[in-house]
Amino acid sequence: MLAASACWGQSTADLIKKASEGDLPSQLSLGEKYRFGIGVDQDPSQAVRFYGMAARQGSIEGQVALGDLYRTGEGIPQDYAEALRWYKLAAEQRSAEAQFDLGVMYDNGWGLAQDYAEAVRWYKLAAEQSLPDAEYNLALMFANGKGVAQDYTQAAHWFRVAADQRAIPEAQFNLGVLYDNGQGVAQDYKEAARWYRLSAEQGFAQASFNLGLMYSNGQGVAKDDAEAARWYKVAAEQGQLEAQYNLGVLYAAGQGVSQDYKEAAHWYRLASEQGHRDAAFNLVGLYAAGRGVSQDYVEAHKWFSVAAAAGDSDSPRAQAAIETRMTAEQIQKAKALTAAWKACASQAECEARLK
Repeated sequence: MLAASACWGQSTADLIKKASEGDLPSQLSLGEKYRFGIGVDQDPSQAVRFYGMAARQGSIEGQVALGDLYRTGEGIPQDYAEALRWYKLAAEQRSAEAQFDLGVMYDNGWGLAQDYAEAVRWYKLAAEQSLPDAEYNLALMFANGKGVAQDYTQAAHWFRVAADQRAIPEAQFNLGVLYDNGQGVAQDYKEAARWYRLSAEQGFAQASFNLGLMYSNGQGVAKDDAEAARWYKVAAEQGQLEAQYNLGVLYAAGQGVSQDYKEAAHWYRLASEQGHRDAAFNLVGLYAAGRGVSQDYVEAHKWFSVAAAAGDSDSPRAQAAIETRMTAEQIQKAKALTAAWKACASQAECEARLK
């Protein structure tokens, strides 16, 4: 930051003396030091004190920082009214960051009535000053028709600006979606794949999954099951539900990868534990046949219940058929495991209870 560099090498005592005399760079430097614990013990109340001195002198940097501290309750009591006050003062000085922050406040209804139209107004002011986060949020408002008439052409424009300016992966992904669906732009699978790839290469899971789909279907790229499997795996390892299921399908079929029922069971299980109906149904088949897992009717029964809970209409009948091969004790154990699954509050808890 400018304040820190301008005051580089000065002792904290010297900075405090200068700050008390009204020296703006010293006030901003001390605010930064105490906020982040740079060369001093972190002390948000002292950060508020020194940022406040700067803010009252009309410093945009001080006003925005003070607004941030009050908005987040960063070591001090959260106070949206104070955050709004300081953001508005900075926004009146054309601070793009403050304009964006005001948009976020109106967008979420923090400290005031939720007002999407006002959020759009502030996002637009900041976006017109080339603030990437504002460009992205404005694109979302146009895409979703929040505070403004839905307009995919405008959404595509602002997603592109944000994607080009700072390579925001979410913007790249959403631009890919618009090209994929022909919304606001001419449908172009090649462009969709290009934007998905740019986003996926930054680790955005949904983009990795969509790129895998493009390879599976040969849309915008040459059909390539091995590439599809590679991108599904990238997304699946980040917990993307459909990617886990699709990867399981590829391993079960030996499509793009060597056939491996153990791997198929692994990915079906992960997807099933997130409530994926078809993954649970397919996992049942592996347990019933003993493919990739030990044959286990208790597990098969349990996963039939998971599939049924996710809406699979065939599972109850199939479950009844498998019960004819089970003892009463096995059925009771399966039902207990199902009850534990239904009662668990998180995926981690489910994983523990389902074992």
